[in-house]
Amino acid sequence: MKKFILKRLLWMIPTVLGVCVLVFTIMYFAPGDPTGIILGPNATDAQINALRDSLGLNDPFFVRLWNYLKSVFFHLDFGTSYTTGVSVVKELAERLPRTLMLGIISIAVSIVLGIPIGIYAATHQNKASDYISMAIALLGSAVPGFWFALVLVIVFAYQLNWFPAYGMGSWIYWVLPIISNSFAAVGLQARQARSSMLEVIRSDYITMARSKGVPHWKVIYKHALPNALIPLITTAGSQFANSLAGGLLVEKIFSIPGVGNYLVAAVNNRDYPVVQGSIIIIAVSFSIIMLLTDLVMAAVDPNIKSQFASGGRK
Repeated sequence: MKKFILKRLLWMIPTVLGVCVLVFTIMYFAPGDPTGIILGPNATDAQINALRDSLGLNDPFFVRLWNYLKSVFFHLDFGTSYTTGVSVVKELAERLPRTLMLGIISIAVSIVLGIPIGIYAATHQNKASDYISMAIALLGSAVPGFWFALVLVIVFAYQLNWFPAYGMGSWIYWVLPIISNSFAAVGLQARQARSSMLEVIRSDYITMARSKGVPHWKVIYKHALPNALIPLITTAGSQFANSLAGGLLVEKIFSIPGVGNYLVAAVNNRDYPVVQGSIIIIAVSFSIIMLLTDLVMAAVDPNIKSQFASGGRK
């Protein structure tokens, strides 16, 4: 297990390096000049060239790339925002907990709601409750997250005035963002739970348990459910990553001061250090999430456990 963890941690280095190079290259060739936004439309050519020199924007591509990679990997420095003059690392340190909180709560809601819906649909296959549950799940998967967020704002914030439409404050400010960010994940978890449960229910050992007269609830929750939950762990890990990505637009819609709001504003302002630093942090978060998912799978799946055990003896 220690070798597995070390190997995955080492694989994060080329992954993050690749993300750094890719994002830097995209921003380098992207049209537009951030100095025009910083200085305004009335800036002279001399002022623009002086600012470009001070920011290093006139350097060749490989010189700028090397300087950026050196700052990121050797000094953990993502640079300073062009528009605010504040360190990108400092801003991300303040905003990342809010983004992670939104993603964690959203995936928790999707697990708490989606898995029971899927199990109920599987145990009532081809009945009205099964069709209704899957219709809701398909609706959650089909509706775009940003559109659903806007509908929630219009209905529950402006029409009914039950929840605030934007901003940060007490728990009530988090209700609409969490609902909009978890709606699609609930549908996916429900469909995955139904499919996994149906596959397990049809297994021979479940048939044997029923033939022995084991009560229905015991067959489902003691024998079938533990094995059906194993594939859902991988789904939950990928959905957690998707919740972080989907939360970027949700933060913008609800004016949550997280990484997503920070990133969208930076894209509009061509604030290169902020865009690059935000995407790198998101990539690192994705890598850590997938590592934790693999570790949980290794802890609960007997097949993976045996592979590690045999590998350790060798």
